[in-house]
Amino acid sequence: MPEQKIKKVLVANRGVPAVRIMNTCRDKMIKTVAIYSTPDRLAYHVFLADEAVHIGEAPPHDSYLNMDKIIRVAKERDCQAIHPGWGFLAENADFAERVEREGLIWVGPPPNVIRLMGDKIRAKRIAQRANVPTIPGKENIKTPQDILRWMEEDEVEFPIMIKAAAGGGGKGMVRVDSPEELPLAIEKAASEARKAFGDDTLLVEKYIERGRHIEVQILADKHGNVVHLFERECTIQRRNQKILEEAPSPSIDDDLRTEICFTAVRLARELGYYSAGTIEFLLDPKTKRFYFLEVNTRLQVEHGVTELITGLDIVSLMFDIAEGKRLPFTQDDIYPNRHAIEVRINAEDPRTFNPSFGTITRLEIPQGPGIRVASGVYEGAEVPPYYDSLIMLVMSAGADRYEAIRVMDRALSRGLRVEGVKTIAPLLLSIIRHPDFISGNFSTRFIEEKYEELVRAFREKTTDDEALKIAQYIAEVSALGPQPWM
Repeated sequence: MPEQKIKKVLVANRGVPAVRIMNTCRDKMIKTVAIYSTPDRLAYHVFLADEAVHIGEAPPHDSYLNMDKIIRVAKERDCQAIHPGWGFLAENADFAERVEREGLIWVGPPPNVIRLMGDKIRAKRIAQRANVPTIPGKENIKTPQDILRWMEEDEVEFPIMIKAAAGGGGKGMVRVDSPEELPLAIEKAASEARKAFGDDTLLVEKYIERGRHIEVQILADKHGNVVHLFERECTIQRRNQKILEEAPSPSIDDDLRTEICFTAVRLARELGYYSAGTIEFLLDPKTKRFYFLEVNTRLQVEHGVTELITGLDIVSLMFDIAEGKRLPFTQDDIYPNRHAIEVRINAEDPRTFNPSFGTITRLEIPQGPGIRVASGVYEGAEVPPYYDSLIMLVMSAGADRYEAIRVMDRALSRGLRVEGVKTIAPLLLSIIRHPDFISGNFSTRFIEEKYEELVRAFREKTTDDEALKIAQYIAEVSALGPQPWM
C-alpha cells in the first residue's frame, strides 16, 4: 500500500481532544487547522493551531457536527487529512466515508468497521463469530413481555440491563431490578437512544453484579499487523460514564491479562481493523469470566494512561498508520513498566453533577514528578454551556499503584486550583483516598454505593481559606514580631 504524506490536518474537534492532537502534530511537524464556533472564538485550541476557521454558531449541528462545512474548510485550507479526536463525529461512519470520498485521509479506522461496531447487536454477533464471550441477552426487544419471555427461556434473573443498540457513552442504558420497572425502563432507554443516536432499537442483557470494566487498547496498521497495548481499568463510573481510569488493571492477574488482551487482538483481526481502537469487556469478579461489551472505533479519552505505561504516542501512531506506514514494533517489544491513573476534571458541581459554566478566574495546573496534564482551557477562558463539560485530564504515574495514587493525591490536593467554575475534583480526591479504592475493592456501582461517604469527605479550598491564612500571618507578626519564615 503506497504511503501518503500528511503535511497539514484539520482537527474536527474542540477543547481537550483538539489540544491533545495538536501537541503531537507539533512534534511531527504537521500543520494544524482548528475549527471553532462563535462561543469558542477565544478557546485554547484556537490559539494553539496554525490556522483557525470559524465554523458556525454555538449549536453543535451548526458547527462541530456540520460535515459539509468541515470538509469544505479542509479542502479550502489544503489539508491532506482530518482527525476527529473523540466525541462529535469521531464514530460517524457517514462522515468518515465522505472524508475519504473527497480525497482526504481519515485518521481513524475503516468507515465500514465504524458502521458495524456502531450497532451493538451486529457487534455482538461478530464477537460471537470470533469466539469472543458475550453477555447472555436478547436483541430487538420492544415490550416487557419480550424480556420476560427471554428471562424465562434462558433462566436469567433480575437485575438486567436494557441498552440502546446504537451508540455508547452510557446513554440509553437502564438497569431494571423488577418486572414492575420494565415498562418505564423501556420507554426511558428508547427515548434516550432516540435523542442521542436517532435510533431507538434496544437490546437486553444479564446484569453482572459488581462488574469490573476492563478495556484493551489495540493498534493495527493497513498491512495486517495487530498488537495490543495492554488493558485499562475503567470501573469507576458515574451514570455509566467513566471519570477515573488506570493501567494496568488491579482486577486481573497475568494469566487473565494475557487471555483478555489476545482475545481483543483476535477480534480486531476478525474485523479487518486498522488505526487505534479499544475493545471493552465486563469482568465478573466472582467467576473471573469476561464478556465482550463494545468496540470504540476512535481515540479514547483515557489513552494517556496507556501512553504513560508503554512510552508510546498513540496519536502519532494513528497518523503513521493513516499514511500507510507499518507498525514500527511487534507485540514482544511492548511491555508496561509503570502504573498510571487518569481523572477527568469536568466542570460540574461535585455534589449534584449539574453543569457549571462561566469564566475561569483562576487556574493552577498540577506540576512535579509523575504528573501529566491535558488541558483544554486557560486562566480567563470561558466554559460554555453548549458542549461536553470536560476541561482537563490529570494523570499520574508511579513505579506501582500505590505510588501512582500518592502522586494523584498531590496533584489534586496541592496542585490543582480552579476558580470561577465548579469541578468534580473534590469527588475525585475523595475516591482516591477511599480505603476500598486503595485496596482495589470496587465495582461500577462504587460511586452510587459510597456517594454520601464520599461527599462527607470533601475538603474544598475557597478564597476564604487564603484570607484566613494571610490574617494568621499578620496576627503573628503584629503580636510576636518578625518570624523565622520571613
